[in-house]
This record gives sequence, structure tokens and C-alpha cells, in this order.
Amino acid sequence: MGILSRKATCNTHGQDSSYFLGWEEYEKNPYDEVKNPDGIIQTGLAENQLSFDLIESWLAKNPEAANFEREGQSIFRELALFQDYHGLPSFKNAMADFMSENRGNRVSFDPKKLVLTAGATSANETLMFCLADPGDAFLLPTPYYPGFDRDLKWRTGVEIVPIQCTSANGFRITKSALEEAYKQAQKLNLKVKGVLITNPSNPLGTTTTRTELNRLLDFVSRKNIHLISDEIYSGTVFTSTGFISVLEVLKEKKLENTDVSKRVHIVYSLSKDLGLPGFRVGVIYSNDDIVVAAATKMSSFGLISSQTQYLLSALLSDKNFTKNYLKENQIRLKNRHDKLVSGLEAVGIECLKSNAGLFCWVDMRHLLRSNTFEAEIELWKKIVYEVKLNISPGSSCHCNEPGWFRVCFANMSEETLKVALIRLKMFVDGPSSTTRSQSEHQRLKTLTKMKVSNWVLRLSFQDREPEER
Repeated sequence: MGILSRKATCNTHGQDSSYFLGWEEYEKNPYDEVKNPDGIIQTGLAENQLSFDLIESWLAKNPEAANFEREGQSIFRELALFQDYHGLPSFKNAMADFMSENRGNRVSFDPKKLVLTAGATSANETLMFCLADPGDAFLLPTPYYPGFDRDLKWRTGVEIVPIQCTSANGFRITKSALEEAYKQAQKLNLKVKGVLITNPSNPLGTTTTRTELNRLLDFVSRKNIHLISDEIYSGTVFTSTGFISVLEVLKEKKLENTDVSKRVHIVYSLSKDLGLPGFRVGVIYSNDDIVVAAATKMSSFGLISSQTQYLLSALLSDKNFTKNYLKENQIRLKNRHDKLVSGLEAVGIECLKSNAGLFCWVDMRHLLRSNTFEAEIELWKKIVYEVKLNISPGSSCHCNEPGWFRVCFANMSEETLKVALIRLKMFVDGPSSTTRSQSEHQRLKTLTKMKVSNWVLRLSFQDREPEER
């Protein structure tokens, strides 16, 4: 008999997925434009680093929040002591208002129905514990975020059954795909407890249409099951084709305060829209009082620190800041998205048309030696080890068509993105373009070194005493 638990020794966490293995290779040899220009560029991480300066500027202008002061007096001791796991009322109110603003104030959120969690990872797992028992199943449209295999299944014992979506219609959710997934679960003797979607989609970067949301609500209503809408990318929509929350459709269908509305749950986080994954701020929103009560009890295993709540309640309560931030962040995301798409198109690589998120769903099927997942992994390994770009293969996202990859664009500088595109061009064009591409790569490295040298020289000049100038 082993001395450790089955959970400690099992291999069901999903850490051996190519999604995570690519990260491991990056961490062994991370790219740095000065210190390690030949390292691996991280394009597999959906982080938003494009608008940090906006938050840093707010912090500089609001030192009381960052210094844990109120009206000039320190409240450090107050925040350092035990806090109820329901959360600070000021933060929950600010979070509810921000979520409404993020959705154009077309729907409103009741702070009493919010449960605070340590990020969306914790929120999704907590909902699994609340809504399903071990051996029950949730249906997820493919392709889906690889981390769900860990977040939804590992500790809960819940199973995932894929809703197979295809490129033929842009990976949209169809009625037939929903029914087929439900039948597949029944064949596996799995009790279906609900459907989980990401809207906007990770990894597709597309928003769920009103037609799809109506279809999903009709489906869960007929089957008497739950619908979870993970909306952590709701503030990243950068085109006029805007984001539609499932709560908007409930309102349009006059399903508020019905049994169906009690089976619809929202997950949100500040990790993507504000670029704060390290702050570990997530929420569950539910109209079911029992779910809210149970999730609140479970949240004691993953609380948000009082210091974090205090700081962010001040930031989110500043309506001028939040309005300007959301608008400017979307502009920056669109510009960066367009640069990636046009750069890929220049080397003959197309992307699924998208309007949200921190990534593109990239079509590299024409680069496969055969239409197989073995060929996809072979191509992925070449891109990681030879091209030195960490991207996420579609198979890690459970895509049923080989040759699709997720490429992130918001976690790096524009100069780094240029280097990544040059490397891809060298790979796609082959040996004939190597000299020309290497020359361009060297030019970028030289420019970077010049920038650093000029910066050091400028600092040195500025630091001299006035009489030395």
C-alpha cells in the first residue's frame, strides 16, 4: 500500500500537455532582446501587458490606495487583521459596477450575488464542486482552453465531453453538435450537468453570437442543466461587433428570476482585461442563492487578500479611469492584433477572423507534411526548437482538425513581435530567404543595442552635476 494519496500520485493534472510543455521549454531558454536574443519567444501565454502604463499612472496619482491609507491615516493594521470571506463590501460594489460598465451597462450585477475567488481558475473549479458530483459531465465546445482539463477535472472528478465545432463555419456552436455531445455523454454513461463556454472564446478570439447564446439557453432549458459562461475576456473586444453577455440574452428572453436564470452562472476575472493575473482576482456570479452560499463557503480555501481588495476597490471606483482604460486598452489590442495578422499574412499564413482576446487562432494546415495530429506535433516541435517560438498546438486545445495553433500577441513588446515574425518568415520561406531574414534580424538587434546604449548615455549625462554639463 502506498504512503501517498491517489491524488498525489495520479497523472491526470494535464501538466504533460504540449500546452504546458512549451512553457517549460521557454523557461529553460527565455528570449531577452539584450541578454538572450536567440532565446525562445513566449507566444503561448495570454497575458495583457499593453496597458500597464495606464495603471501605473493611476497608482502614481493615487498614492493613498497603494500605501493603504485613508484620509491620510494608515489602515495597514485594519487590512492585516482577519477579514470575513464574503469580501470587503467596497470591493464587491466596485467589482459589480465595473462588470456592468464592461458590458456597456446593458445588464447590472448585484454585489450580493458575487462570490470572490482567487482567480478564474478557482472560480471554475468551485462551480464544478457546486454543480456536479464526481463522474458527472460538462459539455465544452472545441477548441477550448487547455487549462480546463486541470481546472474542471483534476480535483473534482468531473468529466469533460467535447462539443465538436469545425472550421467549416468558423467553429460556431451548432444545434446538431450540442445534441451529438449530449448523446455521446449518455453512451459513456455520464450524467450531463451543464455546458461551459468561454465568451469571448479562448483560443479562437471570437465573441459568441446572439444566435449561439439563444441556442445554448434553449438547450440547457430543455435538458434542465446548467450553463456557465466564462467571460474573463469581455473587456478585450476591439471591434464594433461587440460582446454580448449571456445575462443580456436572459433579459431579452424575459427569463430573469426564472428557474433557467438560476442555472446560468458567470465567471469573471481581472487577469485579462486589466492584465492582473498575479493579483488573483476572480468572481462567480449566480442567481441561485444556494450556489452563492456554497461557493462563498468554499472560497475560504482561496481568498483574495484584503490589501488587494482595498487597492482595487479604489481603482475600480474611479469611473474616469475605468472608462478611459477600457477604451484605450481596446485600441491598443486592435493595433497589436492587426500587426500580428498582417505580419502572418505577409508570409502566407492566415488567421481565423477574430474580434477579441489576446491571441489569434492561426491556420498552419498548409505547413503540415500530412493531415494528422502527429504531423501537427512535428511542426510544433520545429517551431519551438528551431524557430524558437512557443506557440500552442490546436491538439492541446482539443481541436479536431490538425494544423491550427494559438499565437498570443499582447504579452510582449512590438519589437519582440517583429523578431517573432522574422523568425517565422525564415522558417516558411526556407533556406533561400535565410540570409535576408538573418540580416533583418541582425538589424533589429543592432537597433535595440543602440537604444540601450543611448539610454545609458542619456542617464549618465542627466546624472552629472550641473557644472559638469
